[in-house]
Amino acid sequence: MATDELDTNLLTESCLYGFPLVFNLEQVIRMTTTGIGSTPPAAFNSFSHGRALAGPADTFVSINNDTVYSMATVDLSVGPVALHVPETGGRYYVLQFVDAWTNNFAYVGHRATGTGEGDFLLVAPGWEGEAADGVTVIRFPTTIAAIVGRWAVGSADELPAVHALQDATTLTQMDAEAIPAGLDAPDPTVPEALGFLEKLRVWSQQFPPAPRDRALQESLAPLGIGESGSSPFVDLPEETVASLAAGLATGRSTLENVLKSGLSTQVNGWTLGYHVFDYNLDYFEVGTVDDDEFKISDPKARIAARAGAALGGLWGNHAYEAAYVMTYVDDRGEQLTGEHTYTLRFDPLPPVNAFWSVTMYSLPDFFLVDNPIDRYSIGDRTPGIVLADDGSLTVTISHERPRSDVEAANWLPAPAGEFRPVLRMYEPGNAVLDGTYTVPPIIRAPQT
Repeated sequence: MATDELDTNLLTESCLYGFPLVFNLEQVIRMTTTGIGSTPPAAFNSFSHGRALAGPADTFVSINNDTVYSMATVDLSVGPVALHVPETGGRYYVLQFVDAWTNNFAYVGHRATGTGEGDFLLVAPGWEGEAADGVTVIRFPTTIAAIVGRWAVGSADELPAVHALQDATTLTQMDAEAIPAGLDAPDPTVPEALGFLEKLRVWSQQFPPAPRDRALQESLAPLGIGESGSSPFVDLPEETVASLAAGLATGRSTLENVLKSGLSTQVNGWTLGYHVFDYNLDYFEVGTVDDDEFKISDPKARIAARAGAALGGLWGNHAYEAAYVMTYVDDRGEQLTGEHTYTLRFDPLPPVNAFWSVTMYSLPDFFLVDNPIDRYSIGDRTPGIVLADDGSLTVTISHERPRSDVEAANWLPAPAGEFRPVLRMYEPGNAVLDGTYTVPPIIRAPQT
């Protein structure tokens, strides 16, 4: 590693390029060791099922409150793994496949494959073989990938039925005796401030990027990213460690600005994130849509979008599965905060083929917000909401409980400080994706 002239721009590039890989695999480690929120840990090649809807204790960025999760980390170093899904009787669910670089490369579920019973064979890059009749092969871009499963739950009464479906969703190693290799270990003696670079060095070599990104990775060679064997980040002079750490801090600030400045079109203060997750240009397995409409063609924009998406909404779906819309500001262009009361009037309601919701998140963590009525989202399945005679819905957003009964019924509690709501539309209609449907602004109420 060249230490005489440290390039701040190159360190920023390393953050944008490498953050999705590093952050994603850190969550893989969480999934296999401590679990994530109420989803307990599970070994490689087995599911961990969340049994309750997410709440503030689930500290995962932009986690949803519409579904319960079934998560798995798959390690195909053991050879092929069989996936079985049950008949769900029409219930919405999706198993989203996310590779090490956060590419959404396959979908199984309501939209993608239907809700009938099914069998799939998960295989590593370069696998050669044949699957049994009636079994769909899913080829992984990287030997380790995550399956992020979501099961629609309208109320607590539905949980027993969903739990049974979760339990019937299984992964089975074809070689039962094989032991997963897992993630290569970064050198623990590297200074904590340079841990990101060390993880990027180790994991980018274990999981090579798509061919189109290899030149970009090679351009990071002056930082030591391509060095194999002993870590180049051990025993560096203090001033070099400080310079690298300062450059990484600048890169992190750039990444946060990419997220907050918006990754897509702005309408009524909302960032329409319909194409935020369109950075996968290379891997299209079952359930994906290989269409230019869902591809970010500009190389720099693609890398920035991938990094921003990981920071603000890791493991988010393509818009054709679930469309995400988020905002930081009200109709005056000012930051949303619990100091004010707001209204959000849907007329008409969002056009979807499954369901929709608005979820509240605190800043800067993007976590669910604790509140006295345990309501973290509001949508078309929320019990007790009151529609107007014309079919419209007016949501009240405030920190304090509204006084009127209707406003209280349609209340989305906010934190005392700054916040960011996210509108999710599951299986959005064409009017959403083509822009015909307009998301209304969040209106700040006059001070009284």
